[in-house]
Amino acid sequence: MAKKVLVVEDNELNLKLFCDLLRVHDFAVEPVRDGREAVARAQAFAPDLIVMDIQMPWVTGYELIVALKADAALAVVPVMAVTAYAGRDDEERIRAAGAAAYVSKPISLVRFMETVRGLV
Repeated sequence: MAKKVLVVEDNELNLKLFCDLLRVHDFAVEPVRDGREAVARAQAFAPDLIVMDIQMPWVTGYELIVALKADAALAVVPVMAVTAYAGRDDEERIRAAGAAAYVSKPISLVRFMETVRGLV
């Protein structure tokens, strides 16, 4: 059975890229364009991994990671943060919130998939 990945990304091009890349590597993918839907969609989809953009409108990826980790069923699901932020303080804060990995944009496709495989 294919591993399931929830992809939370508001940028359509990035969302398509991440989802297409994961599907090519035989992952089942659930795209989420609006971060406000992420927790409910994660509860319904029961992913093995969550790929989370950090900079989104309405709710940040950081806030979503905190919310996901507060949910007993989702707390064990690894989160891979993907962001254009490159500052060390940002990475430390995001990891402290519960992200298992941090990948900066623009992404390297090879590094993206290596990180995904390392988390599932």
